Amino acid sequence: MNTEAPSTPSNFIKTIISEDVQNNKYNGKVATRFPPEPNGYLHIGHAKSICLNFGIAQEYKGGTCNLRFDDTNPSKEEIEYMEAIKFDVRWLGFDWQDRLYHASDYFDQLYAFAVELIKKGKAYVCSLSPEDTRAYRGTLQEPGKDSPYRNRSIDENLDLFERMKNGEYPEGAHVLRAKIDMASPNMNMRDPAIYRIKHVTHNRTGDAWPIYPMYDFAHCLSDSIEGITHSLCTLEFEDHRPLYDWILDQLDVPCHPQQIEFARLNLSYTVMSKRKLQVLVEQNFVSGWDDPRMPTIAGIRRRGYTPLSIRNFCERIGMARRDSMVDVALLEFSIREDLNEKAPRHLGVLRPLKVVIDNYPENQTEELNAPLHPNNPDMGSRAIPFSREIYIEKDDFLEEPPKKFFRLSPGREVRLRYAYFITCTHVVKDKTTGEIVEVHCTYDPATRGGDSPDGRKVKTTLHWVSAAHAMNAEVRLYDRLFNKENPDEGTNGSHFTDFINPDSLEVLIDCKIEPGLADAAPGYSFQFERLGYFCKDADSSKDHPVFNRTVTLKDAWVKIAGKEKP
Repeated sequence: MNTEAPSTPSNFIKTIISEDVQNNKYNGKVATRFPPEPNGYLHIGHAKSICLNFGIAQEYKGGTCNLRFDDTNPSKEEIEYMEAIKFDVRWLGFDWQDRLYHASDYFDQLYAFAVELIKKGKAYVCSLSPEDTRAYRGTLQEPGKDSPYRNRSIDENLDLFERMKNGEYPEGAHVLRAKIDMASPNMNMRDPAIYRIKHVTHNRTGDAWPIYPMYDFAHCLSDSIEGITHSLCTLEFEDHRPLYDWILDQLDVPCHPQQIEFARLNLSYTVMSKRKLQVLVEQNFVSGWDDPRMPTIAGIRRRGYTPLSIRNFCERIGMARRDSMVDVALLEFSIREDLNEKAPRHLGVLRPLKVVIDNYPENQTEELNAPLHPNNPDMGSRAIPFSREIYIEKDDFLEEPPKKFFRLSPGREVRLRYAYFITCTHVVKDKTTGEIVEVHCTYDPATRGGDSPDGRKVKTTLHWVSAAHAMNAEVRLYDRLFNKENPDEGTNGSHFTDFINPDSLEVLIDCKIEPGLADAAPGYSFQFERLGYFCKDADSSKDHPVFNRTVTLKDAWVKIAGKEKP
C-alpha cells in the first residue's frame, strides 16, 4: 500500500506512526478504529478520540478508520445509543464508509480463540465466588493466590466452558480466566477473567450466547481480526497493554496491533465519566442526555456548538502523554472564534424595558437596513422595523447612574443600533411599586443610521426592538453545570452532585426578538448583538420560539491566552 505520512507530525502519536510507515511496519499500512461502548451518549472526551482516530486515517494516504461497537455487555447496551453515536460521528464530519463493525460480529471467532487458549493450558474455568475471587486477587502490596481451580485439566476446562456456552449454569457460577501470574505487580495480569456468564438477550445475536467475552479479551482480538495497525486509547488502558499483548502473543492471530495511550480529556467545571453523566440524567439534575449543560456531543450540539469549533478545540488541546485539566474557557473560545466569522447578527431584548420616543410620529413605521454580518457583505442584509415605541434592556437604563455608567439615563444621549440618537427626558413609574415602567426620550431625525452629521459623539450604542413588531420568545441562559473546577474531587465525603451550580439555567419567558427570527429552523445559530451567541432550540413551536444561549460575548480565554498560549 502506498501510504504517505504528513510532512510535519504534530504530536507524539503521529511521530510513532510516521516512523512505522517509513520503516514499512505493517507493510506501510495505517488502520485505526473508534471503538465506543453503546451504553450511553458520547461526550466531548470521545470527540477528542474521534478526531484523533479518523483524523489520522485522513492524514495518511490510504489510511482507514473503522467504527466498531464494543457490544459485549448487553445488559447496558441499547440501539438508541448506537444510532446516537453514528449520528455524532457523522455530525463531527467523519465517515466510516463501509467499515462499520461490532464485537458481536466476532463472537464465534472469539469463542474459538478462548478454546485455543484452554487447549494450550493458558486458560481455565474458575468456580470461585466473586467475593472469593477478589480475596484471592491480592493487593498492590501483596501478591494474589492461585485459585483452587487453576490446575483443572484441559479436558475438564473444555467441558465446563462448552457447558457454559450451552447455558447450563447460572450467572456467577463460573468464569473463564487467563492463566498468567497471580504474583504479577500488574493487577491486570493476575489471571484476569476473559469470559463470564450472562443470561441477557443481545440486541444483535438474541439469545444465542449465554456467555460474553470481557472487554480486554474482545478488544485486542477484534483489532487483530480487522487488521488494525495502531490501537489508540486513553491512559487508563496503559496498565492493560501487557494483557493486550499477552493475549495476542498466545494465539495465532492475523496481526499484532500496537497499542498507544494518550491523555484523556479532563475539562474544568465538568464531569466526563459516562457513569456520572447517567446519574445526572436518571436523577433529573438535567433534562436528558442532550441537555445543553451536558458535555455530551448531543448536548453541546443542542447548545449551538458547531462541528468545526469542536474539531478546532481538539486540535488546540493536542495529544499529551499525561493527564491534565483543560480550562473550559478554551472550549468557549473555540466556539466564539467560529461563530464570530459565520453567525448572522440579530436584535433581541432579554429583559425588556419600554422606551417611548415622544417626538417620533405616532403610527409611523420605517424600515432600517442592517447587515447580517458586519464583516461579510456576502451574507446580505435584513430590514428592521422602527417605530415610536421600542424595547431596550433594563440593564441599559439607570435613573441615578454611577460615575462610569455610560448607557441611557436622564439627560444622556445614546445611539440606537442602526437607528438614531435618543436622549432621555423623563420616566414613568408604577404608582404602587415605584418601578420604572416607561422611559421617555426624544430622537434626532438627522442621525438616521446611527451617525451624527455634526460629528458629535456618544459613548454607548444600545440594541433594541420595535415594540409594535417584536415577537415574544423564551430564552434559556445556560452556564456551567458545576461551580467547582474539579467536581470529581470531593471533600469530607461530598458527592460530585453536591457541586451542581444552582444557577446553571435561567429561563426568560418574556423576551422580545426582531420579526422573522421566529421562523428560523431549529439549530439556527446567530448572535444577539451585545448579548452573546444563541441558537434556536428544537422545543420551539410556531407561536413559541425558544433560543439557547451558546456562549456569552465575554472571552475569558483572551486573558488566559495572554499569559499562556493554548
